[in-house]
Amino acid sequence: MVSGPRVVVTGVGLASPIGNDLATVTAALQEGRSGVVVKPEWAEVGHLETRLAGEVRDLELTGYPRKKVRGMGRVALLGVYATEQALADAGLGHDEVSAPEVGLAYGSTHGSSSALIDFVTPLLENKSFRGIPSSSYLKFMSHTCAANLAQFYEIRGRVVPTPAACVSSSLAAGYGAEAIRSGAQEVMICGGSEELHFIPAGVFDIMMATSRRYNDRPDESPRPFDVDRDGLVIGEGAATLVLESLDHARRRGATVYAELVGFGTNCDGTHLTSPSAQGMAGAMELALRDAGIAAESLDYVNAHATATDVGDVVESQATAQVLGPSITAVPVSSTKGFTGHTLGACGTMEAAFCLAMMREGFLAPNRNLAAVDPRCAELNYITGDARPAKVSTVMSNSFAFGGINASLIFKAI
Repeated sequence: MVSGPRVVVTGVGLASPIGNDLATVTAALQEGRSGVVVKPEWAEVGHLETRLAGEVRDLELTGYPRKKVRGMGRVALLGVYATEQALADAGLGHDEVSAPEVGLAYGSTHGSSSALIDFVTPLLENKSFRGIPSSSYLKFMSHTCAANLAQFYEIRGRVVPTPAACVSSSLAAGYGAEAIRSGAQEVMICGGSEELHFIPAGVFDIMMATSRRYNDRPDESPRPFDVDRDGLVIGEGAATLVLESLDHARRRGATVYAELVGFGTNCDGTHLTSPSAQGMAGAMELALRDAGIAAESLDYVNAHATATDVGDVVESQATAQVLGPSITAVPVSSTKGFTGHTLGACGTMEAAFCLAMMREGFLAPNRNLAAVDPRCAELNYITGDARPAKVSTVMSNSFAFGGINASLIFKAI
């Protein structure tokens, strides 16, 4: 167990396919509402087979000062929206946020895909950089979220960019917690963002990893752990957590959601895209060791499970290995059946879902899980409707290309 200041969550903000505030998201998880829609315009992209996406709707990303957002694509703007919510929730104003003891850790899979298209298209067509705005690169650079949020909120503390695919925001939260524990910062603004575009959909499509069979039935996909799953659904969104030392939170009278007691990250060290049960299990075990608890103390595991053929099977086996004798006692679900896979945003987004479950006393089910794939380990999968439960300690897992694994554990205080 790592010593140092205790780290707590005092603010949550998000934009997601199932709602753009925590109350709406909570209701969607309780009521089983999906945020997956059909994108018929994707039919215009040659050799792109999937038509499904988890899309952020009913959200206007306007009204910000032009000077503050001219280097932002949608991916960074979503991050601004989520961070505004989180800071307001935490009760932190501008002067407090721009103090040296406040830092930021933020990531996305990459920058803005639409901005990249806008930059590359005229360059390839005209063989010239003429007419390309000087701010274009700032929108699609790998650390666009961290850099733009830092200037938007005038961050003076450390800034940690975490562009690491599907573990981007989990690493942001974990590294943020480590910065507070070490005494380097009192507060860390942590999260991740992803914008919807056919480019990331195509990345997974050419790997035969996207859902296609349900193109006309968006409500039925994705299907994590289900025998009839046929791949992931790309999603978009952003989620920000405000982390701070418990002493700092108490001094200013902040409301605390939960304590971030455990963080584990490692690498499979084997393959860029093929997951390793040993690596996944290792990250979970590191988080449990960091938290100083046994697996039997967990009330819930939020699985990464994206509904891919191999990924779900391997992850279930890793989870079973970690749970051991508690395999039938600890409930498990993947909330991607509600949102699709929000890539760089999924770590803190799903952590926010877990915090909602802790606060409201329920567990979200594996949406669309009708029959568990017999190749998956025999976990305590939550099926059907949301389940009332007293939830005090949760584990939320994320796994990414490159074999990079991350696990977070939150505990009520």
